Amino acid sequence: MIPLSHFMLISGLLFCIGLYAVLSKRNAIMMLIGIEFMLNAAILNLVAFGKYDKQVMGGQMFALFAIVLAAATVAVSLAIILNVYTYYKNIDPTTIDQLRD
Repeated sequence: MIPLSHFMLISGLLFCIGLYAVLSKRNAIMMLIGIEFMLNAAILNLVAFGKYDKQVMGGQMFALFAIVLAAATVAVSLAIILNVYTYYKNIDPTTIDQLRD
């Protein structure tokens, strides 16, 4: 049986990798991947703590809900990134300085 501390360690590493990707990358898609890493770290925590809740299985339910929301968020974010790319021909968030026509 894997102890809870191992899950917490892996979750912390995933969150740190995601935070590094969001803060250091200048590409919108790589920033989105970093956000997904951080969200997966949170989902891993929910499942790990839900393992110890034998009665209600609340952690697994929250994790399933978070996975569905993450999929919807990625679909909307990629649509926005594609529209920005067709207009500006660049996906660097620092160079996009105006949002009106």
